[in-house]
Amino acid sequence: MTESPAAAAGKGPPTRTRDTAPGLWNIANILTMVRLLLVPVFVLLMLAEDGHDPAWRSLAWAAFTIAMITDLFDGELARRRNLVTDFGKIADPIADKAIMGAALICLSVLSDLPWWVTVVILARELGITLLRFWVIRHGVIPASRGGKAKTLTQGIAVGMYILSLTGPLATLRWWVMAVAVVLTVVTGLDYIRQAIVLRRAGLARERAAGGAAGGR
Repeated sequence: MTESPAAAAGKGPPTRTRDTAPGLWNIANILTMVRLLLVPVFVLLMLAEDGHDPAWRSLAWAAFTIAMITDLFDGELARRRNLVTDFGKIADPIADKAIMGAALICLSVLSDLPWWVTVVILARELGITLLRFWVIRHGVIPASRGGKAKTLTQGIAVGMYILSLTGPLATLRWWVMAVAVVLTVVTGLDYIRQAIVLRRAGLARERAAGGAAGGR
């Protein structure tokens, strides 16, 4: 750990400069680990008492909500406090997809959510992840506002399905999930478009660089 001039002179506490690699045990990574640990806890709570006991479902909702809240903060903390690590880059998206995938699969297993909804959402998430790897040598596809809206809407919709809602709220959650599915498909298609554009641009740069090198 390097120190600032003031700290070296004994005038203040040591501070970490931006070129110092952050350690594994930082607040951002700890929140990601908590989210990963909450996945099996959520599944156990969700399936307790045949999966339809309101009390257990409420506890499952609490676990899911905590996991989603950590998702809102860990990435932001990592960027603002210069705590980005290789572990976080890998574990954060895994944790996101694990908790959402567990919730969707549990809901479908319990016949609370049609399987086609679960398949559409999970196929989109897996497909976009593979797409990012496909074009990673040409650049990074940035997160869009649509993607963030999709994540938020999915979280709200799934949270409403986890709770044992009846009456108008049960109808409302159907519409929220419908919006989430539409955003899932639309943003997925947009990511595909961006990936194609990014790859074409990358290949064009490589061809131009090769041609310039060959003409020397």
